[in-house]
Amino acid sequence: MRLAVRIAKITMAVMVLVGAMYLFAYPARTYLAQKQAIAVQERTIAVLKGEDSKLAGESSALQSPATIARIARQQYGLVRHGQQAFMVLPSPGKSASPAVRKRANRTSWYASLEFWHHF
Repeated sequence: MRLAVRIAKITMAVMVLVGAMYLFAYPARTYLAQKQAIAVQERTIAVLKGEDSKLAGESSALQSPATIARIARQQYGLVRHGQQAFMVLPSPGKSASPAVRKRANRTSWYASLEFWHHF
């Protein structure tokens, strides 16, 4: 009889322990996983806010006609009305940078239309 009572107490203690783990350990693990996910999302938000402020600065700079004209000249090779554009190419013996080679190999949009003059 004494053995049965002892087994019952041990069984009850194990059940209480399992119940306590179910009540406390599982929610704690879920809480820690959510806390880690929140930290990752907060870092992502911080990066996106930095990019947003950078893009807002670029957007406000692009409202200026002087900035637009500078970009048009630098990136697209455009010139103002009445001006002529010249391109200085490197000598054949020296290797040019990839950007210069790309610009030198670029043909104008109307070059593909020149074959129509032969008809």
